[in-house]
Amino acid sequence: MDRLTPLLVTVVLSAAFALTGCVVVERQASHLAIPSSWQNGSAGRQALDVKALSAWWRGFGDSTLDRLITLAFEGNTDVRAAMARIDESRAQRGVTKSALLPSVGASTTSRADWSRDSQGGSTTESSSDTLSAGIDASWEIDLFGKLRQDLRASDADLAEIEENLNSVRVSLAAEVADAYVTLRTAESRLAVYRRNVATSEDTAEMTRWQEQAGEGTALSTQQAKSTLEQARSAIPTIQKTIGQTKNRLALLAGLTPGSLDSLLGSDRSSIPTPSSAWSAGIPADVLRQRPDIRAAESAFIASVARTKSAEREQLPSLTLSGTFSVESLSTGSIFSPEILAANAIGQLTAPIFQGGRIRENIHLQSAREKQALIAWEAAVLGALSEVEDALIAVRRTAEQVDILEVAVASAREAEELARLNYQAGEIDLLEVLVTQRTLLSVEESRAIALGDQAAAHIQLYKALGGGWEN
Repeated sequence: MDRLTPLLVTVVLSAAFALTGCVVVERQASHLAIPSSWQNGSAGRQALDVKALSAWWRGFGDSTLDRLITLAFEGNTDVRAAMARIDESRAQRGVTKSALLPSVGASTTSRADWSRDSQGGSTTESSSDTLSAGIDASWEIDLFGKLRQDLRASDADLAEIEENLNSVRVSLAAEVADAYVTLRTAESRLAVYRRNVATSEDTAEMTRWQEQAGEGTALSTQQAKSTLEQARSAIPTIQKTIGQTKNRLALLAGLTPGSLDSLLGSDRSSIPTPSSAWSAGIPADVLRQRPDIRAAESAFIASVARTKSAEREQLPSLTLSGTFSVESLSTGSIFSPEILAANAIGQLTAPIFQGGRIRENIHLQSAREKQALIAWEAAVLGALSEVEDALIAVRRTAEQVDILEVAVASAREAEELARLNYQAGEIDLLEVLVTQRTLLSVEESRAIALGDQAAAHIQLYKALGGGWEN
C-alpha cells in the first residue's frame, strides 16, 4: 500500500487538472501616473510634517476648538460604531485563522446491560456497566495555500476597517472645525449688524430731531428709519444660524442640544485664524497619509487574496482524521481501561465536476479584484483633486481677505466723513445712508471671507489626510 500511495496521489492530481481545466486569472497592475508636484502648491518638494498634521487644528490657537474636537473623538457615534466594526473584523479574522488549526472533539457513552436466566426452577440475574470515552481529531492540511490566502484576505479586511476608523476621524475633525468656523463667522456677522444698527439708530434719531426743529423733512426721517429696520431684519436669521450650529456641534460630539452652550459662550465674534506657514508636501506623501487611500489599497489586497483562494479551490485537499477511544467494563475503573483503540485516516480529495461553480467563482472574484483596483485609482485621483482644489481656495481666499481689509478701512473713513459733512449741512441724508450701507456690506463680506479662508485651510488639512496618528 505504501508503494501505491504516490501513484494514487499522481492519478488524483492528473484527473483533477484534466477534468476541471484549471483557470488562472491574470493580475492587473495600475498604470495611474502620480504627479511629482502640485500645480497650485509652493515651490520645492518638502515632505509633510505628519506629526503636526495629525493635530492640525492646534495651529489655529483656539482652545475651544481643541476641546470640541477632543469631545467629538470621545463621544461621536460614528467613531464608536467604527470601533465596534474593528472588533467584529478581528473576531472574523480569528474565525478564519481557526481553519488552519486541527479540530478536536471529545465524546463519552455509558451502557448498562442486564440479563435474567431461568433454568430448572432457579433464576440468575446479571448486570454490567460499560463506559467509553473517545477523542476525535481532524485537520485539513493547507497543501496549496488556500486557507492561508483566506487568512491574508481577513488580515487585509481588518486593515481596511482600521483605516475606515481613521477616515472617520479625519472627516470628523474637519466637520467639527468647519462648524466651529461657521459659528464664529455668524457671530462676527451679528456683531457687524449690531454695530450698524447702533449707527442707524443715531442717524434716525438725528433726522427725527431735525424734522421736529423744522430743518429736515419727513422723507429723510422715513429713509433713515427704513435703513435701520433693514439692518435689524437680518439679525434673527443670523441668530438662527448660531443656534442651529451650536446644536450641530453638540450632535457631532455625541451630546444633547445645549450641552456645549457654556463652552461655546455667546456672541464671541473671533474667527479662527489659520497659520500662514504650511507646506502641502509632495503628492506621494498624501497617498501614504490619507486613510481612505490606505483602506482602498487594503481592499484591493483582500480581493487579490480571495481570487487566489478561489483558484486554489481547483486543487486537491488533504484531510487527516483520527480517533482514540477508551472502554472500561466498570464506570468506576475508567482509569484502568480494559480496551484501548486508535485509528488514523488520511483522505485526499480533488474536485472533478462542480457544474462550473469553481470556474465561475474564480471569474467572480477576478471581477471584484478589478473593481477594487479601479476604486483605489478613483480614491487616488479624488485625493489629488481635493488637494489641488484646497490649495486654490487657500490662495484665493487670502487674496480676497487682503482686498477687503483695504475696502473696510476706506468704507469706515467714508462713513465718518459723510456723517460730519451731513452735520455741517454740506450733503443730504441720502449720501450718509449710502455710505452706511456700503460699510455694512463690506464688513459683512470681510467676515464671510475670513470664515472662507479658515474653511479653505480646514479642507486642505482634510485633503492631506490630517486628523489621525499612525
